[in-house]
Amino acid sequence: MSSMLLLCATICFAQSSSPQTINLPQGASLKLRANSVNASSYQWFKDNQLMSGAIGEELIVSLAGTYTVISYNTDGCTSNKSPAIIVITQSSPTVLRADMMISKTSENRALTLNELFDYTIIVKNNGTDKATHIKVTDELPPEVEFRQLTTSAGSNATYSSANRTVLWEIDALENGESAKLKIKTKALKAGLIRNTAKVLADQMDPNIENNVSTTKTAVEGIIIPNVFTPNGDGKNDTFEIPGIELFENEITILNRWGGTVFFKKGYQNEWTGRKLNEGTYFYLLKLKIGDKWEVYKGYVTLLRSKQ
Repeated sequence: MSSMLLLCATICFAQSSSPQTINLPQGASLKLRANSVNASSYQWFKDNQLMSGAIGEELIVSLAGTYTVISYNTDGCTSNKSPAIIVITQSSPTVLRADMMISKTSENRALTLNELFDYTIIVKNNGTDKATHIKVTDELPPEVEFRQLTTSAGSNATYSSANRTVLWEIDALENGESAKLKIKTKALKAGLIRNTAKVLADQMDPNIENNVSTTKTAVEGIIIPNVFTPNGDGKNDTFEIPGIELFENEITILNRWGGTVFFKKGYQNEWTGRKLNEGTYFYLLKLKIGDKWEVYKGYVTLLRSKQ
Protein backbone atom coordinates (compact mmCIF):
# COMPACT_ATOMS: atom_id res chain seq x y z
CA MET A 1 0.00 0.00 0.00
CA SER A 2 1.39 3.42 -0.89
CA SER A 3 0.39 6.94 0.15
CA MET A 4 1.73 10.39 -0.68
CA LEU A 5 2.22 13.38 1.55
CA LEU A 6 3.49 16.86 0.60
CA LEU A 7 6.26 18.43 2.62
CA CYS A 8 6.76 22.13 2.05
CA ALA A 9 10.40 23.23 2.13
CA THR A 10 10.30 26.75 0.74
CA ILE A 11 13.66 27.96 -0.57
CA CYS A 12 15.48 30.40 1.73
CA PHE A 13 12.41 30.73 3.94
CA ALA A 14 12.15 29.58 7.54
CA GLN A 15 9.52 26.89 8.20
CA SER A 16 7.06 27.31 11.00
CA SER A 17 4.49 24.46 10.54
CA SER A 18 4.06 21.87 13.30
CA PRO A 19 5.20 18.24 12.93
CA GLN A 20 2.70 15.74 11.54
CA THR A 21 2.29 12.15 12.78
CA ILE A 22 1.37 9.33 10.40
CA ASN A 23 0.33 5.82 11.50
CA LEU A 24 1.60 3.36 8.92
CA PRO A 25 0.28 -0.24 8.89
CA GLN A 26 2.93 -2.92 9.00
CA GLY A 27 4.12 -3.82 5.52
CA ALA A 28 2.78 -0.60 3.98
CA SER A 29 4.80 2.25 2.48
CA LEU A 30 4.39 6.03 2.35
CA LYS A 31 5.53 8.41 -0.38
CA LEU A 32 6.82 11.78 0.85
CA ARG A 33 7.28 14.64 -1.62
CA ALA A 34 8.99 17.95 -1.06
CA ASN A 35 7.02 20.86 -2.45
CA SER A 36 9.53 23.68 -2.81
CA VAL A 37 9.49 26.67 -5.16
CA ASN A 38 12.35 26.84 -7.67
CA ALA A 39 14.23 23.97 -6.01
CA SER A 40 16.86 22.15 -8.04
CA SER A 41 17.91 19.45 -5.56
CA TYR A 42 17.00 17.98 -2.18
CA GLN A 43 18.39 16.17 0.83
CA TRP A 44 16.33 13.95 3.10
CA PHE A 45 16.96 13.23 6.78
CA LYS A 46 15.76 10.47 9.08
CA ASP A 47 15.92 11.12 12.80
CA ASN A 48 18.13 14.15 12.02
CA GLN A 49 20.62 11.92 10.23
CA LEU A 50 21.43 12.54 6.55
CA MET A 51 20.10 9.76 4.34
CA SER A 52 22.72 8.77 1.82
CA GLY A 53 21.41 8.92 -1.76
CA ALA A 54 18.06 10.38 -0.70
CA ILE A 55 18.32 13.50 -2.89
CA GLY A 56 15.19 13.35 -5.00
CA GLU A 57 11.97 15.31 -4.74
CA GLU A 58 10.19 12.15 -3.51
CA LEU A 59 11.06 9.58 -0.84
CA ILE A 60 9.32 6.29 -0.19
CA VAL A 61 9.46 5.20 3.43
CA SER A 62 8.28 2.05 5.25
CA LEU A 63 10.17 2.36 8.54
CA ALA A 64 9.27 4.30 11.65
CA GLY A 65 11.15 7.52 12.19
CA THR A 66 11.12 11.33 11.93
CA TYR A 67 11.62 12.54 8.35
CA THR A 68 12.60 16.02 7.16
CA VAL A 69 13.95 17.50 3.95
CA ILE A 70 15.91 20.57 2.85
CA SER A 71 16.06 21.92 -0.68
CA TYR A 72 18.56 23.88 -2.78
CA ASN A 73 18.03 26.29 -5.64
CA THR A 74 20.33 26.95 -8.56
CA ASP A 75 21.99 29.80 -6.69
CA GLY A 76 23.01 27.46 -3.85
CA CYS A 77 20.54 28.90 -1.41
CA THR A 78 19.44 26.34 1.18
CA SER A 79 16.06 26.17 2.85
CA ASN A 80 15.45 25.45 6.48
CA LYS A 81 14.42 21.89 7.30
CA SER A 82 10.83 21.15 6.48
CA PRO A 83 8.25 20.39 9.17
CA ALA A 84 8.86 16.90 10.50
CA ILE A 85 6.82 13.92 9.44
CA ILE A 86 6.77 11.40 12.27
CA VAL A 87 6.05 7.91 10.93
CA ILE A 88 4.81 5.29 13.40
CA THR A 89 4.52 1.71 12.15
CA GLN A 90 1.67 -0.36 13.52
CA SER A 91 2.42 -3.96 14.40
CA SER A 92 0.10 -6.70 13.12
CA PRO A 93 -2.56 -7.81 15.60
CA THR A 94 -1.79 -10.98 17.48
CA VAL A 95 -3.34 -13.99 15.74
CA LEU A 96 -4.94 -16.37 18.23
CA ARG A 97 -4.77 -20.09 17.41
CA ALA A 98 -6.98 -22.87 18.67
CA ASP A 99 -6.57 -26.37 17.26
CA MET A 100 -10.07 -27.82 17.58
CA MET A 101 -10.23 -31.62 17.50
CA ILE A 102 -13.47 -33.59 17.23
CA SER A 103 -14.13 -37.28 17.76
CA LYS A 104 -17.46 -39.00 17.13
CA THR A 105 -18.18 -42.59 18.17
CA SER A 106 -21.19 -44.85 18.63
CA GLU A 107 -21.80 -47.62 21.16
CA ASN A 108 -19.41 -50.54 20.73
CA ARG A 109 -21.94 -53.36 20.86
CA ALA A 110 -24.20 -55.40 18.63
CA LEU A 111 -27.18 -53.31 17.54
CA THR A 112 -30.44 -54.43 16.00
CA LEU A 113 -33.35 -52.72 14.29
CA ASN A 114 -35.55 -50.45 16.41
CA GLU A 115 -32.96 -50.39 19.20
CA LEU A 116 -31.91 -47.21 21.04
CA PHE A 117 -28.22 -46.30 21.04
CA ASP A 118 -26.00 -43.28 21.74
CA TYR A 119 -23.59 -41.32 19.61
CA THR A 120 -20.85 -39.57 21.63
CA ILE A 121 -19.07 -36.44 20.41
CA ILE A 122 -15.96 -35.13 22.19
CA VAL A 123 -14.45 -31.75 21.28
CA LYS A 124 -10.99 -30.77 22.57
CA ASN A 125 -8.86 -27.63 22.21
CA ASN A 126 -5.30 -28.68 21.35
CA GLY A 127 -4.26 -25.12 20.47
CA THR A 128 -2.09 -22.68 22.37
CA ASP A 129 -4.86 -20.13 22.89
CA LYS A 130 -8.34 -20.16 24.35
CA ALA A 131 -11.07 -21.21 21.89
CA THR A 132 -14.34 -19.25 21.91
CA HIS A 133 -17.76 -19.46 20.24
CA ILE A 134 -17.26 -23.09 19.30
CA LYS A 135 -19.89 -24.64 17.05
CA VAL A 136 -20.43 -28.32 16.27
CA THR A 137 -22.86 -29.46 13.57
CA ASP A 138 -24.06 -33.01 13.02
CA GLU A 139 -26.59 -33.93 10.35
CA LEU A 140 -28.16 -37.21 11.42
CA PRO A 141 -28.53 -39.88 8.71
CA PRO A 142 -32.01 -41.02 7.64
CA GLU A 143 -31.35 -44.50 9.06
CA VAL A 144 -31.75 -43.20 12.62
CA GLU A 145 -34.46 -41.39 14.56
CA PHE A 146 -33.49 -38.57 16.94
CA ARG A 147 -34.47 -39.00 20.59
CA GLN A 148 -32.46 -36.92 23.11
CA LEU A 149 -29.41 -34.64 23.72
CA THR A 150 -27.17 -34.58 26.80
CA THR A 151 -24.45 -31.90 27.00
CA SER A 152 -21.51 -30.86 29.18
CA ALA A 153 -21.72 -27.78 31.40
CA GLY A 154 -21.04 -24.50 29.62
CA SER A 155 -22.61 -25.64 26.36
CA ASN A 156 -25.99 -25.82 24.69
CA ALA A 157 -27.33 -28.19 22.01
CA THR A 158 -30.48 -28.08 19.90
CA TYR A 159 -31.98 -30.34 17.24
CA SER A 160 -33.76 -29.12 14.10
CA SER A 161 -36.20 -31.67 12.70
CA ALA A 162 -36.46 -29.62 9.48
CA ASN A 163 -32.90 -30.44 8.40
CA ARG A 164 -32.21 -33.28 10.89
CA THR A 165 -29.23 -31.34 12.26
CA VAL A 166 -27.82 -31.07 15.77
CA LEU A 167 -26.21 -27.71 16.59
CA TRP A 168 -23.94 -27.79 19.65
CA GLU A 169 -22.56 -24.46 20.89
CA ILE A 170 -19.75 -24.26 23.46
CA ASP A 171 -18.89 -20.92 25.08
CA ALA A 172 -15.14 -21.51 25.44
CA LEU A 173 -12.45 -24.15 25.90
CA GLU A 174 -9.03 -23.47 27.38
CA ASN A 175 -5.93 -25.22 26.03
CA GLY A 176 -6.30 -28.94 26.72
CA GLU A 177 -9.94 -28.62 27.83
CA SER A 178 -12.69 -30.77 26.31
CA ALA A 179 -16.49 -31.08 26.22
CA LYS A 180 -18.86 -33.98 25.54
CA LEU A 181 -22.24 -34.40 23.86
CA LYS A 182 -24.41 -37.52 23.75
CA ILE A 183 -27.06 -37.97 21.05
CA LYS A 184 -29.58 -40.72 21.71
CA THR A 185 -31.06 -42.22 18.55
CA LYS A 186 -33.09 -45.19 17.38
CA ALA A 187 -31.97 -47.52 14.58
CA LEU A 188 -34.52 -47.57 11.75
CA LYS A 189 -32.67 -49.53 9.11
CA ALA A 190 -30.23 -52.39 9.04
CA GLY A 191 -26.81 -51.99 7.51
CA LEU A 192 -23.72 -49.79 7.96
CA ILE A 193 -24.79 -46.30 9.06
CA ARG A 194 -22.33 -43.43 8.49
CA ASN A 195 -22.53 -40.18 10.43
CA THR A 196 -20.22 -37.11 10.33
CA ALA A 197 -19.77 -34.24 12.80
CA LYS A 198 -17.82 -30.98 12.24
CA VAL A 199 -16.39 -28.31 14.56
CA LEU A 200 -15.16 -24.72 14.19
CA ALA A 201 -14.27 -21.79 16.48
CA ASP A 202 -13.56 -18.06 16.18
CA GLN A 203 -9.79 -18.53 16.33
CA MET A 204 -7.44 -19.58 13.52
CA ASP A 205 -7.16 -23.38 13.37
CA PRO A 206 -3.69 -24.60 12.34
CA ASN A 207 -4.90 -28.16 11.69
CA ILE A 208 -8.28 -28.40 9.98
CA GLU A 209 -7.90 -32.11 9.25
CA ASN A 210 -9.11 -33.00 12.75
CA ASN A 211 -12.17 -30.72 12.51
CA VAL A 212 -14.26 -33.56 11.04
CA SER A 213 -15.05 -37.00 12.44
CA THR A 214 -17.09 -39.82 10.88
CA THR A 215 -18.36 -42.92 12.65
CA LYS A 216 -19.72 -46.14 11.15
CA THR A 217 -22.37 -48.08 13.03
CA ALA A 218 -23.43 -51.62 12.10
CA VAL A 219 -27.09 -52.43 12.70
CA GLU A 220 -28.26 -56.00 12.27
CA GLY A 221 -31.66 -56.71 10.78
CA ILE A 222 -34.18 -59.18 12.15
CA ILE A 223 -32.69 -62.69 12.14
CA ILE A 224 -35.35 -65.23 11.15
CA PRO A 225 -34.47 -68.90 11.73
CA ASN A 226 -35.14 -71.45 9.00
CA VAL A 227 -35.87 -74.37 11.32
CA PHE A 228 -37.38 -75.04 14.77
CA THR A 229 -37.97 -78.23 16.74
CA PRO A 230 -41.15 -78.22 18.89
CA ASN A 231 -40.53 -81.59 20.55
CA GLY A 232 -40.96 -80.61 24.20
CA ASP A 233 -37.29 -80.73 25.19
CA GLY A 234 -37.33 -77.06 26.15
CA LYS A 235 -34.96 -76.10 23.36
CA ASN A 236 -36.08 -74.33 20.20
CA ASP A 237 -39.69 -75.36 20.86
CA THR A 238 -41.19 -72.23 19.27
CA PHE A 239 -40.62 -70.28 16.10
CA GLU A 240 -38.52 -67.61 17.81
CA ILE A 241 -37.50 -64.40 16.03
CA PRO A 242 -35.09 -62.48 18.34
CA GLY A 243 -35.99 -58.83 18.84
CA ILE A 244 -39.45 -59.02 17.28
CA GLU A 245 -41.02 -57.80 20.54
CA LEU A 246 -39.49 -54.37 19.82
CA PHE A 247 -41.66 -53.88 16.74
CA GLU A 248 -45.29 -53.54 15.87
CA ASN A 249 -45.67 -56.70 13.79
CA GLU A 250 -47.92 -59.15 12.03
CA ILE A 251 -47.09 -62.71 10.96
CA THR A 252 -48.82 -65.24 8.71
CA ILE A 253 -47.75 -68.90 8.37
CA LEU A 254 -48.95 -70.82 5.30
CA ASN A 255 -48.69 -74.48 4.28
CA ARG A 256 -47.43 -75.71 0.92
CA TRP A 257 -50.89 -75.24 -0.65
CA GLY A 258 -51.13 -71.61 0.44
CA GLY A 259 -53.52 -72.20 3.31
CA THR A 260 -53.09 -70.11 6.46
CA VAL A 261 -52.17 -72.29 9.45
CA PHE A 262 -51.25 -69.46 11.85
CA PHE A 263 -51.84 -65.71 12.01
CA LYS A 264 -51.02 -63.21 14.74
CA LYS A 265 -50.79 -59.46 15.18
CA GLY A 266 -48.21 -58.59 17.80
CA TYR A 267 -46.38 -61.91 17.53
CA GLN A 268 -44.40 -62.79 20.69
CA ASN A 269 -42.58 -65.95 19.55
CA GLU A 270 -45.40 -68.27 20.67
CA TRP A 271 -46.06 -70.43 17.55
CA THR A 272 -45.31 -74.11 18.27
CA GLY A 273 -46.79 -75.65 15.13
CA ARG A 274 -49.35 -77.46 17.28
CA LYS A 275 -51.29 -80.21 15.45
CA LEU A 276 -49.24 -79.63 12.30
CA ASN A 277 -47.16 -82.20 10.49
CA GLU A 278 -43.44 -81.93 10.12
CA GLY A 279 -42.45 -80.14 6.96
CA THR A 280 -41.66 -76.80 5.42
CA TYR A 281 -43.94 -73.80 5.85
CA PHE A 282 -43.96 -70.34 4.29
CA TYR A 283 -43.95 -67.21 6.49
CA LEU A 284 -44.94 -63.62 5.71
CA LEU A 285 -43.70 -61.23 8.40
CA LYS A 286 -44.52 -57.52 8.52
CA LEU A 287 -42.58 -55.14 10.79
CA LYS A 288 -43.29 -51.46 11.33
CA ILE A 289 -39.96 -49.65 11.31
CA GLY A 290 -40.38 -45.93 11.90
CA ASP A 291 -43.39 -44.92 9.83
CA LYS A 292 -43.04 -47.70 7.25
CA TRP A 293 -43.93 -51.37 7.12
CA GLU A 294 -41.16 -53.74 6.03
CA VAL A 295 -42.09 -57.19 4.66
CA TYR A 296 -40.01 -60.35 5.16
CA LYS A 297 -40.78 -63.58 3.30
CA GLY A 298 -39.21 -67.02 3.58
CA TYR A 299 -39.49 -70.65 4.61
CA VAL A 300 -39.18 -72.42 7.97
CA THR A 301 -38.94 -76.15 8.54
CA LEU A 302 -40.83 -77.76 11.44
CA LEU A 303 -39.10 -80.87 12.88
CA ARG A 304 -40.47 -82.81 15.85
CA SER A 305 -38.04 -85.72 15.95
CA LYS A 306 -35.66 -85.57 18.89
CA GLN A 307 -31.99 -85.74 17.95
